[in-house]
Amino acid sequence: MVVETEITTSSGNSYLAAARALRPQIAAMREEIETGRRLPKPLVEAMRAAGIFRLAMPRAWGGPELDPISHFRVLEELAMADASVGWCASIGMVGGYFTAFLDQDVARALYPDIDLVTAGANRPQAQARIAPGGYRVSGRWTFGSGVQQADRMVGGCMVFDGESPSIAADGKPEIRMVYLPVESCDVIDTWTSTGLRGSGSHDYAVHDVFVPAEHTFDIANDPTQRSGTLYAFRRMFLFCHAPMPIGIARCAIATVQQLAAEKVTVNRTGLRDEVYVQTAVARAEAMVGAARSYVLDVFGDMWQTLTAGDELSYEQRARFRLAITHAHTAGVEAVELLYHAAGGSSVYATSPLDRCLRDIHTINGHSVVSPKTYETAGRMFL
Repeated sequence: MVVETEITTSSGNSYLAAARALRPQIAAMREEIETGRRLPKPLVEAMRAAGIFRLAMPRAWGGPELDPISHFRVLEELAMADASVGWCASIGMVGGYFTAFLDQDVARALYPDIDLVTAGANRPQAQARIAPGGYRVSGRWTFGSGVQQADRMVGGCMVFDGESPSIAADGKPEIRMVYLPVESCDVIDTWTSTGLRGSGSHDYAVHDVFVPAEHTFDIANDPTQRSGTLYAFRRMFLFCHAPMPIGIARCAIATVQQLAAEKVTVNRTGLRDEVYVQTAVARAEAMVGAARSYVLDVFGDMWQTLTAGDELSYEQRARFRLAITHAHTAGVEAVELLYHAAGGSSVYATSPLDRCLRDIHTINGHSVVSPKTYETAGRMFL
């Protein structure tokens, strides 16, 4: 087992402290986040000043190149304060990972400021037609979290050579991520959601926009252009899904603890004296704590392997995806348990438990944490 403190650094602790310092501002803006269906600009700028969007930027550029466990703790802290804030933070910093696939001079020119905010969607929902020097891109993407505050936009594309799909080196249809000119992207107001309302995950579209070839990359096949451990595993950025349900569930536990200290039941006993509530809090704490420990143990084991310069085994890759999905499964179960334990007060929109329930179910709908992951991981283990 890898102990969390064996990997986290003083740099990681400083960014965690910066994230905690944002909590009063986030708390003061929670209703504005919800009703505005986006992060307020002053909050985005505060997150930028705290260095939240630079966490995956390379040391060669002046970034922290933060290890995944330290990174996890920062995002967990933000998700505890507000799920939409944590989610937008995890998306906004992904440029640090994506630029590892580009020529580094080109990448640095795209990010002259390492605190620029990135947004977009990985799914290949648009078409990129091969053209001299690059691609002509047209299409529309869904779930563009944080598009309204983005400095850089990306989108997944199916590559076409004329009217025919282009085939990649692995024999599958070629898919490329493309960096899009922000001014060419039309944001379409579609994000009227049950949960994660403040993420502003609207659709966005472009029409016949030229993208230079050097501003595109293939996550599945292109080699990374950096030597750091953080960039040695091409799917490392997916780990950002893990701290979200843990942070939300931690918020739900804290909410019930506070409510139990104040609420009196219809039987005129304190909520904290109800055996059902005691059991629910204990079970939730165990579920969330166990899921968190599994995530950190898996991430730590991967980090040690990559630091040694070795390739991840199939089992390690399976555990990576499994730990992320299990964090969501445990988080949903814990939040639902606490929601019911708190009684009628949970149903009001003003209750943090209502927000936790809506947010965690919305996040749990992401394809990365599909229940199919259990089947895939189990097949690999067998």
